Amino acid sequence: MSSPNPTNGNGNGASQETPAPNGNRRRFLLRMLALVVVLAAIGYGVWYYGIGRWYEGTDDAYVNGNVVQISPQVVGTVIKINADDGNLVHKGDVLVEIDGSDARIALQQAEANLARTVRQVRGLYSNVESGQAVVAAQRVALDRARADYARRKGLVATGAISAEELAHASDALAAAESSLASTQQQLSTTRALVDETVIAKHPDVLASAAALRNAYLNDVRAKLLAPVDGYVARRSVQVGQRIQPGTPLMAVVPLRQVWVDANFKETQLARMRIGQPVTLKSDLYGGDTEFHGKVQSLGVGTGSAFSLLPAQNATGNWIKIVQRVPVRIELDGKELDRNPLRIGLSMQADVNLHDQSGPALAQQSPTQPAFTTDVYSGQMEGAQADIDRIIHANAANNAMDGVAKAAP
Repeated sequence: MSSPNPTNGNGNGASQETPAPNGNRRRFLLRMLALVVVLAAIGYGVWYYGIGRWYEGTDDAYVNGNVVQISPQVVGTVIKINADDGNLVHKGDVLVEIDGSDARIALQQAEANLARTVRQVRGLYSNVESGQAVVAAQRVALDRARADYARRKGLVATGAISAEELAHASDALAAAESSLASTQQQLSTTRALVDETVIAKHPDVLASAAALRNAYLNDVRAKLLAPVDGYVARRSVQVGQRIQPGTPLMAVVPLRQVWVDANFKETQLARMRIGQPVTLKSDLYGGDTEFHGKVQSLGVGTGSAFSLLPAQNATGNWIKIVQRVPVRIELDGKELDRNPLRIGLSMQADVNLHDQSGPALAQQSPTQPAFTTDVYSGQMEGAQADIDRIIHANAANNAMDGVAKAAP
């Protein structure tokens, strides 16, 4: 009887002992992986409850700003364009010039019309003075006619004059009374045209002065000014183009006053408040450049609600979609000076929710305008000086020294 093969016995024993170290190693690695997962979950939980839940972020954010449209207020032909796309302009700079020949002719006609009106009103005052003189003369004639009639009436009884002569005296008295009454009525009508007025405040003069102001303003508006400091964009006007009032010619964008519109999910707004600090990053400058701002306002509706074609959820099959609400973020002007942004750039916004003292919606109306310009406020100053000069030149030198100037 043959003995068992020792080699096979040793080989089988080796195959049974080899998996033991590999199984122990596998179990060790699985335990380490589970430990790492547990530690990661604990770390995430600690981070979330301590830090993460106090921040909300989105990359659905874009730079926005005021786009000031430059549009003409008068009809004309463009003769000069002083700024092109990308140029920096300052408030009051002349951007576009329109041929002002028609406006200047209209202004000259308005000046001539005002001068003629002033002289006509002077004639009304003269008519009052001459009417008063005529009334005084007719009063004297009436007194004389009354005296003649009374004297002849006494002589008729003595037979010194005939009854016919007394009748003539009576007719002369009636004619004098009628003439005086007519002249007094005419004087009242003439006086009604100038009572309680001076030349500069007469309605006809005021109407002509208003027409002159309108013509002067049309002449001034032949030059289109930059309302604010900024950069020119979207220039569409060309030299020789015949433009109408309201035609968009170009735009001026004040890049130092841009803001960010960040579209947050509706589930992110529960603890978002006005005034909370925001950290932003721009795709233009990368992650190394940060911008800082604060929540200026939260939208009063979702983007889809104010879209051109809002969704009609009451019809057809309905699928719930998380809505987004625009949140306006005010930026720091000094940071914009160092790293200017352009309208439409993509941004990433992270809002710090720790400060819960602010309201979710504005609680009072604004006390100052959101955006304003005073570049047009001085356009009428020259018109008033022109009106005063014309009135003074055409009013009487002596009799009208006390004439008041026209009201602005």
